Amino acid sequence: MEEVRVFPLTCAVQNYAWGKVGLDSEVAKLVVGGDPVAVVADGKPYAELWMALSIQAHPNRELAARLHAQFPEHYPDNNHKPEMAIALTRFQGLCGFRPVEEILGFLKSVPEFHALVGNEAAGELLCSMGDAVHTSQVLKKCFTRMMNCEKKVFVDQLNMLVKRVTEEGAAGKDTSSSNGDMLLRLHSQYPGDIGCFSIYFLNHIVLDPGQAMFLGANEPHAYLYGDCIECMACSDNTVRAGLTPKYIDVNTLCEMLNYSPAPASSKIFPCVQDASDPCVSLYDPPVPDFTVMRIQVPASVKQYTVAPVDSASILLVIEGDATATSAAALSDVTLRRGTVLFVSANESVSLHITSQSGMNMFRACCLL
Repeated sequence: MEEVRVFPLTCAVQNYAWGKVGLDSEVAKLVVGGDPVAVVADGKPYAELWMALSIQAHPNRELAARLHAQFPEHYPDNNHKPEMAIALTRFQGLCGFRPVEEILGFLKSVPEFHALVGNEAAGELLCSMGDAVHTSQVLKKCFTRMMNCEKKVFVDQLNMLVKRVTEEGAAGKDTSSSNGDMLLRLHSQYPGDIGCFSIYFLNHIVLDPGQAMFLGANEPHAYLYGDCIECMACSDNTVRAGLTPKYIDVNTLCEMLNYSPAPASSKIFPCVQDASDPCVSLYDPPVPDFTVMRIQVPASVKQYTVAPVDSASILLVIEGDATATSAAALSDVTLRRGTVLFVSANESVSLHITSQSGMNMFRACCLL
């Protein structure tokens, strides 16, 4: 019997606390689409659908190896973990340190934030402008001071801030200088969490569907709202410091971060049109671990070939219906919303599209 090299996958669902609940979750909708007999619980969060190929950052290879050796219960492997998020819906996240001017603006307009950073560190940050190396050093000092505040101190300051912003909003005042809307939303989800103050350090990124952001090693980030396709290197290493019920390691996170300030626009990662296929957009990040293809087949096309590539790949159907055939498959495979198909290296798949609106798919692979 010939080896089966194209076949559907049954994927694991992660019910992390921060996931959307029931069928409000895109993950739950994909699960039901891919498996019509699957049952989605109304009150249960559906956070991620895993296909194997929070304020957090992912370590580089060197740090990953050291953390794995020292704390294997928290850092289960020795690989780095760059990742890319591609928005399916309007998507919001925090990523990378803001330009210093923006951080200084919040230190001036949010006294509760200033109290946690301290006069000395805030003054040093102001004086460091124009010297990139010195700025990074002082930014590390400011962030570390805030993250290491005694719990009673930051909880008191957070409660004061929330009270002030709530009262100002109720009085019809503009609270944007305190990032009021985001603060109240995060505080409602994570009351008393030091991560609520991270919004004054980190860029607020807003992605429209199809836009992406790439997160290199040591880049602080958190996903706030929306649905996305996330692709990453083969690792489960994450260093967390807030906005999560999971294990928190503040000292490691503060030590490892990339403290290079940059505008929010610099974090948005562009896709490029594939020169050989007008249906394919490529998201090819500056790491060799993975590439993501977005395949959008228009309604006018009823026959489409998923071209072979030099690595194994995973195909996820977001929208549309088709019958997939391949010489490397055991039989024809019905594709629908939520179907996940494994395709071995150098294998093609022919699609007979039956939906009236075309197809929208994502393919993760490694372009060698």
